[in-house]
Amino acid sequence: MLSGVFHAWERRLAAGATNRVVRPFEWGLEWVDGVNHTLPGQHLEDWADRMVAASDDFYAHAPCTDYALDGEWLTYPSAITTPHPENNIVRARYFPEPSPAGRRRAVIVLPQWNSEAEGHVGLCRLLNRFKISALRLSLPYHDGRKPAELERADYIVSANVGRTAQVCRQAVLDARRGIAWLSSQGYESIGILGTSLGSCLAMLTAAHEPLLRAAALNHISPFFADVVWSGLSTGHVRQGLDGHIELDQLRRIWMPISPFPFLDKVRGKRVLLVYARYDLTFPVDLSRMLVDEFRRRGIEHELTVLPCGHYSTGVTPFKWMDGLTLSRFLARSL
Repeated sequence: MLSGVFHAWERRLAAGATNRVVRPFEWGLEWVDGVNHTLPGQHLEDWADRMVAASDDFYAHAPCTDYALDGEWLTYPSAITTPHPENNIVRARYFPEPSPAGRRRAVIVLPQWNSEAEGHVGLCRLLNRFKISALRLSLPYHDGRKPAELERADYIVSANVGRTAQVCRQAVLDARRGIAWLSSQGYESIGILGTSLGSCLAMLTAAHEPLLRAAALNHISPFFADVVWSGLSTGHVRQGLDGHIELDQLRRIWMPISPFPFLDKVRGKRVLLVYARYDLTFPVDLSRMLVDEFRRRGIEHELTVLPCGHYSTGVTPFKWMDGLTLSRFLARSL
């Protein structure tokens, strides 16, 4: 009975976004390696297999020295150049802890898909109350990085298969450059916090960034493709995919941007897994699958199950339950 109440509420909250666009299916080979191929699906599968096997190279980034801090805004060039100049400059909002004592601690924060510029600002200020500085990253194609042609951040998750993979990779490289900047500022203990899409990207970053000590992953799944295929918030993306690709193939192509292949790479780091019991956007069976995989592999982690859904996590009192859970974990882990 309670699940029905929350599911109905989740659908009402999701329906508040009236500007979703069904975009056409595209293989997006030009975003991967620019090679035309008579069997584009097979070409992308082979590419994905190589990128998973060589993920340290796939997620490697060249050192950056061109950082600019203007007030609370940090900008720097992205490690990946896209066709949209606005998207090629990373924007991050800096919330320094005003009275650091002892070990200097910081967290890089990756918000959810289609987060507005003020999204997660309250969470960053809450981290400050726990004596932790925060750097809130604007994801690719979000807020100030969004070209005029877009109302929503469609280019990071869409029916363009190659572009989705490359732009999610861009987000990880952007996060790693942000972490490098925090380290250069004298922060000795650095963590990462990601929500929804940001959680997936945070997991990928934690798996490949040795400077990170802790990761708080808020709404979770082992596979990128399965969330897009089955989730409430991505029904319009699924419509663009239908009839052109099957889930098994999509899962394999998007494996380089999925947490599953890289779980063993977070061994030795503090990890918090959070999911919502009535989530329709990150379906609960997927969240439990990731938790089970952590347990099966014996990877140390903490777990919190929120008594709400995905959208309702952002509503009082659940947003406070979630924010305090994330902040307390990071405060004791860094």
